[in-house]
Amino acid sequence: MNKTYSIAIDGPAGAGKSTIAKRLAKELGFYYVDTGAIYRTVAYFFDLWGVSPKDVDGIERYIDELTVSIEYDEEGSQHMIMNGMDVTNDIRTQEISQKASLVSAHAVVRDVLLDMQRDVAKRHNVIMDGRDIGTVVLPKADVKIFLTADAEVRAKRRCDELLAKGQKAVYETVLKEIQQRDHQDTHRAIAPLKMARDSVKLDTSHLDIDGVIAEMKRIIGEKIAL
Repeated sequence: MNKTYSIAIDGPAGAGKSTIAKRLAKELGFYYVDTGAIYRTVAYFFDLWGVSPKDVDGIERYIDELTVSIEYDEEGSQHMIMNGMDVTNDIRTQEISQKASLVSAHAVVRDVLLDMQRDVAKRHNVIMDGRDIGTVVLPKADVKIFLTADAEVRAKRRCDELLAKGQKAVYETVLKEIQQRDHQDTHRAIAPLKMARDSVKLDTSHLDIDGVIAEMKRIIGEKIAL
C-alpha cells in the first residue's frame, strides 16, 4: 500500500479552518475532511430527537440509532450523510454549531466517530481540520498546523459568512458566541482544544486568504515533498 500523507489543522471556532483547508486540499489534490461538520451532524441528529446536548443519558440511549458517513461529489466537496439523508446544508447554523461543541465533549460520541475519521486518513491523502486532530485523532500526522486569529477578527469573518448565506448575524452576538465556544472547547474534559507540541502556530488575524494559503504551503513544503 502506498504511503498516504495527513495534514492536521486545528484551531478555535471561526479561524477559517474549513475555508482554508478546503481550498488547500483542492490545490494539493488531497481529500478534505471537515470534522466540525461531522460533529454538527451528530448535534443535528440529537436536535431532531429533542435530546439536549448536555443530556448524557439521552445521548448514550440514542447514539446507536445514528449512522454518519462522508461522501464526496465530483468537485471533491464533502457531503454529510445522516441515516441516509444529505444534511450538509441543514447543519450550517449558529445554533447547531454551539450544540456541536457540547455534543463533542461526550466520550461516547468521540469514540463512535474516531475510527471513521482515522480510516479516511489511512486510505487517502487528507487535510483534516478540527479541534483535536493533531493531539487525538491523527497524533502521527505528517504536518500539524494550529490556525488561529483574534476573537474579534473571527467574529467579523463569521458574520460576513452568515450574511453571505442570507442568514441573520449581529456582530456582538456572534462575538459572544465565539468567546463562549472558545471556553467550551478549551475547558472540556474530553479532548480539549490545545496546540500539539509539534504543531506550527499560524495567526491569520492580519492575513488574507491568499496569504494564509501561501504560508501554509511553505510550512507543508518543509515537512513533506509533494
